[in-house]
Amino acid sequence: MKILVVDDEMLARERLLRLLCKLQPDAQCLEAGGGEEALALVEQHAPDLLLLDIRMPGMDGIDVATHLDTLERPPAVIFCTAYDQYALEALQHQAVAYLLKPVREQELSRALANAGRVNRLQLASLRPDGSGSGESGHSRSQVSSQTHRGLETMPVADIRFFLAEQKYVTACSPTAQLLIPDTLKDLEQEFDQQFLRVHRNALVALQHIVRLQRDDSGAWQVVLDGVEECPAVSRRHLAQVKQRLVEH
Repeated sequence: MKILVVDDEMLARERLLRLLCKLQPDAQCLEAGGGEEALALVEQHAPDLLLLDIRMPGMDGIDVATHLDTLERPPAVIFCTAYDQYALEALQHQAVAYLLKPVREQELSRALANAGRVNRLQLASLRPDGSGSGESGHSRSQVSSQTHRGLETMPVADIRFFLAEQKYVTACSPTAQLLIPDTLKDLEQEFDQQFLRVHRNALVALQHIVRLQRDDSGAWQVVLDGVEECPAVSRRHLAQVKQRLVEH
């Protein structure tokens, strides 16, 4: 794994490099003191991950991330900054994590674990058959949300269903739930090849469907692997759901 640490403060870079040496001893670590140098190193070495400061003279971290978004195979990004007001902008660039300085070892360890999963998903999304992409060919490999713990992400491949309740949508996996700032309609359009509408308030992951079954009242529901909750299937969507499962 190649990791590029980008920060205009040498002491900050050295601290992150020490943590990386402990957490990822086999990683090849590079460093850059600014945005322009970082992009040059990205072009030259194609790192898997950037630990990226935001406030830097000249080209700042948001500018760097904006450029990375244009690459065919962009590296994962972990923003490391002393300022929390950039979290919403970071969300737009699908950052793996948004860590506040001084970065703590436990938080960095968790972010690195997520980064590895994201990279594998990014590669999978580029398979020649184009599976895993929406109509635009650019569906996300993860969903993100700003919480009291900072910027949190969840790989789309782990999500069993999206559930809309009042003004919020929850992404549910076997190990976690995450409130996200997306609408169910937008998620349905973006992930139309991966998720199926089964109810006005629910989308389920096609590849994780085990079966359809009736509950004690006779209503239909979807059984998904890895989770106990079984989203309801509305009468309006039942025929379409059955047809999609036959085709799948």
